[in-house]
Amino acid sequence: MTKEEKTNRIVNFEIRLKEYISMIDEYLNICLSVPIGKQQVVADAMAYSVGAGGKRIRPVLTLEFCRISGGQPETALPFAAAVEMIHSYSLIHDDLPCMDNDDFRRGKPSCHKAYGEANALLAGDGLLTMAFYMLTQAELPPEQIVQAAEVLSNYAGIVGMIGGQVIDLQSEGQAIDENTLNATYDLKTAALLKAACELGCIAASAGMQKRQTARDYAKNLGFAFQIVDDILDVEGDAQKLGKPTGSDADNDKRTYIALFGMAQAKKRAEEYSEAALNCLRDFDDCDFLKELTHRLAVRNH
Repeated sequence: MTKEEKTNRIVNFEIRLKEYISMIDEYLNICLSVPIGKQQVVADAMAYSVGAGGKRIRPVLTLEFCRISGGQPETALPFAAAVEMIHSYSLIHDDLPCMDNDDFRRGKPSCHKAYGEANALLAGDGLLTMAFYMLTQAELPPEQIVQAAEVLSNYAGIVGMIGGQVIDLQSEGQAIDENTLNATYDLKTAALLKAACELGCIAASAGMQKRQTARDYAKNLGFAFQIVDDILDVEGDAQKLGKPTGSDADNDKRTYIALFGMAQAKKRAEEYSEAALNCLRDFDDCDFLKELTHRLAVRNH
């Protein structure tokens, strides 16, 4: 790739990323800004957590996989919003005292610190429930909405993200092997990324081969993302991260760093990122995803 080609790819990436995030934020704001009466405090807690300044990686992936599968990204907006709501609910619950007991998220007080534990719990439940309502708002044939509901419930549930959290909690302070750690990463982090990518394919009526390739990409991206997250918990800047560092060690979490050391963890993150990029060969016009994958691998927050 020439210097000019690289510059053009970066410029085009920035333009599309900004467009996607603007679309997603506008759509989420509309969905979460309806006054609802005496239960408004929980609605406010839901909006507070969704609007807390996340990277929007998952809904961006949904829109982009819809595009590269031949669809219009706008068609996938309800699916993208659903994924982001699931992600936000998981963070609310993850921060609770009974889980990771984190007081800050993205530089702001965690939901339970801002609204109280009971309201935070209900806000998470509200986002989880609303996510599946959002799927029904897609202007797509019923069979595609059913497929989306099946995928999202599978990857967000006990055989997906929730299952990963269970294994993670059970592993604290325990001696575990690489297979158990990989299962944790696959379920806790990669599962929702798989859902995000596959929902984009479903919105574009893509075939099973493309859906499988999207899942393969997401799995490798998820492993790379989680390992980098672990590295940042040790070497990162708390101010840039928007949360204290060192929580993995404080909670005696099992990570690639704990099992293999920092140098090997960094090597594995690079390998998973490269594997994710290799999965994109089945799709055309993947410059955006290539740049996104690279940025997630070298991020500092």
